[in-house]
Amino acid sequence: MPIIRIETFINADRATVFDLARSIDLHQISTVHTNERAVAGKMSGLIEINESVTWEARHFGIVQRLSSKITEMKSPEYFVDEMVFGAFKSFRHEHIFEAKETGTLMTDVFNYISPLGVLGKLANVLFLNRYVTDLLVQRNKVLKEYGERKQGLFEV
Repeated sequence: MPIIRIETFINADRATVFDLARSIDLHQISTVHTNERAVAGKMSGLIEINESVTWEARHFGIVQRLSSKITEMKSPEYFVDEMVFGAFKSFRHEHIFEAKETGTLMTDVFNYISPLGVLGKLANVLFLNRYVTDLLVQRNKVLKEYGERKQGLFEV
């Protein structure tokens, strides 16, 4: 099972970064390059424990849908979303927020299992791991920009 771990330092307080990371609206801004949009469940605002969202996006030239649910949350320390339905066999995405002297260290831990057995494992090595990593890095870049602007959530 591949595990992607990304650390991003954001010069903003932990509560702000926590809220930005669970903003449906900012997520859509951060994934504009894939035309990702919420199409069911929680469709705007801040997602909460036990809430689900269904995303529609274009990946590898194919429009796909993926539903995930917030299964764990302790504000403003962490939250976890897990796939309910989608192209992966499964995934678990941990979002961890650690207060530092001058801001917040945000850590993503993304565990996933690809479908299609051996073919999925080959896809991981050839392109999927890099693709998912790049998506997360791009998303975090946007979170960092918004967090460091000290821009309010409703100004997204």
